[in-house]
Amino acid sequence: MSNPATSASPAPNKISRRPFVAALLKQRGNALVVPGLGSPTWDISASGDSPDYLYSWGGMGLSVSTALGVALARPDRRVLVITGDGEMMMGIGSLGVVADQAPANLGILVLDNEHFGETGRQNGLTGTRTDLCKVAEGFGIAKTMLVTEDAQIGALADLMFKQPGPTFAVAKIAITEDPWALPVKDGAAIARRFRIALGVEKA
Repeated sequence: MSNPATSASPAPNKISRRPFVAALLKQRGNALVVPGLGSPTWDISASGDSPDYLYSWGGMGLSVSTALGVALARPDRRVLVITGDGEMMMGIGSLGVVADQAPANLGILVLDNEHFGETGRQNGLTGTRTDLCKVAEGFGIAKTMLVTEDAQIGALADLMFKQPGPTFAVAKIAITEDPWALPVKDGAAIARRFRIALGVEKA
């Protein structure tokens, strides 16, 4: 007997990541943004660079834990993580710490193309049985959302930027060929401009 969960091929993801991320960030207000490595960083940079964006280079799996630290240090600012499904799976335990600390100002968005895009587009785990929203709920994050079409972006922005957190969403994005949009790569410069934007260091 075939397993109903795997007997039929799922419909391909429809959301085009670049315009989707750009449209979401237009509604961020003064939220701070912590991008995950690779494509989320290119997407965010392509939407228009900002000192409010804390890029990192080489910290695979650490975007959520980094953003958690920022959120706890600055409860007066909303903090948004935008990362990929591969990085989220690598740092999955961070969701337990997020749920335990329960920062009201933290939102987490996973751009899920169901593939490991940075290492050759091998099939990922989220395309078959792994449901990241249910995983987040299992860790104790009560407010989650699955996004499968652009029409949901208003509700997503409300969840990420306005509702008390921690909040968690997965956007099922299409695999696309987007040009790299590299932000500054100097880690010290990134940290300094972020601290200036927070008002903890003078320009």
